[in-house]
Amino acid sequence: MLDRVENLKSQVEATVITSREEADMFRLQYLSKKGAITELFKAFRDVSAEDKKAFGAALNILKTLAEDKHKAALESLDNTQTVGLSGDLTRPGTPHELGAIHPINAIRDEIVDIFKRIGFNISTGPEIEDDWHNFSALNFPEEHPARDMQDTFFVQRNPDWALRTHTSSVQVRAMESIQPPIRTISPGRVFRNEAISARSHCIFHQIEGLYIDKEVSFVDLKQVLMYFAQEFFGKAKIRMRPSYFPFTEPSAEVDVYWGLENEIDYKITKGTGWLEVMGCGMVDPNVLKASGIDPDVYTGYAFGMGIERIAMNRYQIPDIRLFTENDKRFLEQFKTGL
Repeated sequence: MLDRVENLKSQVEATVITSREEADMFRLQYLSKKGAITELFKAFRDVSAEDKKAFGAALNILKTLAEDKHKAALESLDNTQTVGLSGDLTRPGTPHELGAIHPINAIRDEIVDIFKRIGFNISTGPEIEDDWHNFSALNFPEEHPARDMQDTFFVQRNPDWALRTHTSSVQVRAMESIQPPIRTISPGRVFRNEAISARSHCIFHQIEGLYIDKEVSFVDLKQVLMYFAQEFFGKAKIRMRPSYFPFTEPSAEVDVYWGLENEIDYKITKGTGWLEVMGCGMVDPNVLKASGIDPDVYTGYAFGMGIERIAMNRYQIPDIRLFTENDKRFLEQFKTGL
């Protein structure tokens, strides 16, 4: 009887199962009510008393081996989804839903690529900043309203640390760690303590640029911005209106001439034909000095723009909150063309 068990064990070990049909045949041959192993269990009562222990142990090992082999074969067939000779090779595959590039990322990447083509590199920095990098080094006076609680998210009400209010703080870090010439852009997320509405949000994204070298002038700044307007908007006509920023002097707001060809043009330019796109100016000598750069030797310019505003104009998005609500219906609209 033990020889029969050993023979069946050898047969089970040698069996190769490659399809569900073969798995069923294996089960019927060895594990079914009329299978070979079941028949041996029925013959157990005819075994002599002195052989029962050895025979029973060998028979249990055989049954466990057969059951494990059958189970492993089924799991392997399920996991690999093997197509045997009976599989339908003409069946279509399982479709995979395609994702989309978020409109904020699409606009950011396009702007970054434009400036990289003319020699700008990318700088990044922390989103939680100290007072020096976020305000003082950028020539913000102590009484400036941006330091007040209504505009800035301070960390645990500590006036020395806050969520950065602009990516200009990254430019300060670049000026502290790199000797001129410096040519860099700083894309990133910023935070302002503002009411959330269709046109404003407490979290948004900026891209700021900085160029410092000997004999850099306002003319250089204007030429770079004209290049950007042509590459991004397809329109080279810009105008620069006098403005004020603590860290640049002189400062300007930059408008691109969008035109008034249709109703949408009238809407986004408020009937003027001009679209405001960014702020800019020559880096204030105090900012250079605070970062250890000699303003008598070097000059530079800086500019900055909000990504959300540009994305809303390009894609005609009416509400800035759509960018952060993760509404699948909104995001699916950007599967093509990005």
